[in-house]
Amino acid sequence: VQLQASGGGLVQAGDSLRLSCASSGRTFSNNGVAWFRQALGKERTLVARISWKGDITGYADSVKGRFAISRDFAKNTVYLQMNSLRPEDTAVYYCAVHRTSVGSTSPGGYVYWGQETQVTVSS
Repeated sequence: VQLQASGGGLVQAGDSLRLSCASSGRTFSNNGVAWFRQALGKERTLVARISWKGDITGYADSVKGRFAISRDFAKNTVYLQMNSLRPEDTAVYYCAVHRTSVGSTSPGGYVYWGQETQVTVSS
C-alpha cells in the first residue's frame, strides 16, 4: 500500500485546509485510518482516527470541534478537514493505516504510513 498525503500549505490563523490521503494499489477499506502530526522537536501524536466503516471516529482534545475526519470508499481516500486553524496546529501531518478495522490512538499498530505534508499556520 502506498499512501499519498496532500493538501498541506501555509495559511493564516482562522483559515481552513483539507488534507487528503489516497491509496495507490491495495485498498484499505477494511482498516482503521488515522492522521498524526509531529511538530518540530515534539513527539508524533494522534490528530484523528476513523474506523473501517466510518462509524467510529476519535479526535485529540486540541482539535475537537475544529477538525473532522471522513472517508470516501469509492475513492479509497481519507480526508481531514481542518477549520479554525491555529498556530499550534503547525506540524508535519501523516496519514496511516492500522492493522485492525478500528485503529488506535498510538502510532503502534499502524502498518502503512504516508509521506508527510506540512501545515504551517501563521498568526
